[in-house]
Amino acid sequence: MSFRSLAVFCGSKNGNNPLYFEHTIQLGKLLAKHDITLVYGGGNVGIMGRIADEVMNNGGKVIGVIPQVLVEWERQHTAITELFVVDNMHVRKKKMYELCDAAIILPGGFGTLDELFEMVTWNQLSIHDKTIFILNSGGFYDHLIAHINKMQEESFLYEEARRRLIILDKPFDLLDYFD
Repeated sequence: MSFRSLAVFCGSKNGNNPLYFEHTIQLGKLLAKHDITLVYGGGNVGIMGRIADEVMNNGGKVIGVIPQVLVEWERQHTAITELFVVDNMHVRKKKMYELCDAAIILPGGFGTLDELFEMVTWNQLSIHDKTIFILNSGGFYDHLIAHINKMQEESFLYEEARRRLIILDKPFDLLDYFD
């Protein structure tokens, strides 16, 4: 599989486990080193801001997409390659999907899950066919993965979930998917 840009969906907070930050730093360095453009939510706080900082600090390219309503809440990042300010959350997600070749989900809250499930649903409906990775830092997504497996077992999915989602335990596992 080949991708030149990767959307990162993640929290605008740090979370409690230092591993989330550590994995975010590792991923940012990895993207910059392999010349993969980061596409992300445009904020400068939490692990969202940290991933952008790491890519920029290591000579990479960062494209942020932030809705106008969140400019003040998430504090738009002013030290990235390019920032799009869009009308709303839906336009943000659509723009991020258009700009990326694949996506990775890091720890986060409701917004992160919304982005994950919309992307998986769009894959299932053939709106796009982008690879989606889940970085399961320290088992953060264990319960979600178990629930997805339960949906599979109970015949609520149209295809095997693993066809649409690739689970990674650490950022360097992503190297297995680089050309």
